[in-house]
Amino acid sequence: MNRRDALARVAILMGGTVIGADYFLTGCSSPAEKKSKATAAPPKVQEKPAFLNASQVSLMDEVGETILPATTTPGAKAAQVGSFMAVMVRDCYSPADQKIFLDGLTKLDEACKKQHGKGFMACDAAQRTALLTKLDAEQQAFTANQRKDDPSQYFRMMKELTLLGYFTSEVGATKALRYLPVPGRYDGNYPYKKGDKAWATS
Repeated sequence: MNRRDALARVAILMGGTVIGADYFLTGCSSPAEKKSKATAAPPKVQEKPAFLNASQVSLMDEVGETILPATTTPGAKAAQVGSFMAVMVRDCYSPADQKIFLDGLTKLDEACKKQHGKGFMACDAAQRTALLTKLDAEQQAFTANQRKDDPSQYFRMMKELTLLGYFTSEVGATKALRYLPVPGRYDGNYPYKKGDKAWATS
C-alpha cells in the first residue's frame, strides 16, 4: 500500500483530511528543507533525537490498542503504533501541531483521572474504552465545527496515526488486510462476499 492510498483510507474512516498529510506525501520534509538539501553539501548522517520518551511511546501503544484491539488479528500494539507516532509527529507535523500532540498526552491522562480517578495506564480495558469513546465524540464535534484557522485536535491526531500506522505496518497489511506480494492481472469482476477483508495491495 502506498502513502497516498493509506492516507485516502484513513481520511475516509475519519471523515476528513489527515493532519500532516501534505508533509507525509512529500517525504515528511518542508519545501524549505528540500531546497537546503538541494543546494548544500551532503550533511553527515546524524540520528534525530527521540520525540517521545519510552513511557510516552508505551502510552500511545495502549491508546492505539484500545482503538484497534487484538481480536482474531493482531492489534495496534503489535504494529508498534507508539513508535510510529513518535517518528511521524517529529518528522511530519508542524511545530504547532507537535505542541498540540505533546500537550494532548497530558490532557488525555487528566481526562482519565477526572473520569476514572486514575491515569490511563492504570485503567482496565473497559475504562480505557469509555474514556476514548468520550474523547472521540469530542473530537468529532470539534471537527464538525472547525474553522480554517482553528488548531488541530489532539485525539484526532492520535486516532489518525493509529489507523495509519496499523494499516501500513506488516501485521496490519498481512493479517488485518488481504495481502498479495506480487499482484496478478487486473480483474474488475473479482468475486466478493460480505465480510471479506479489504486488499492491502491494489
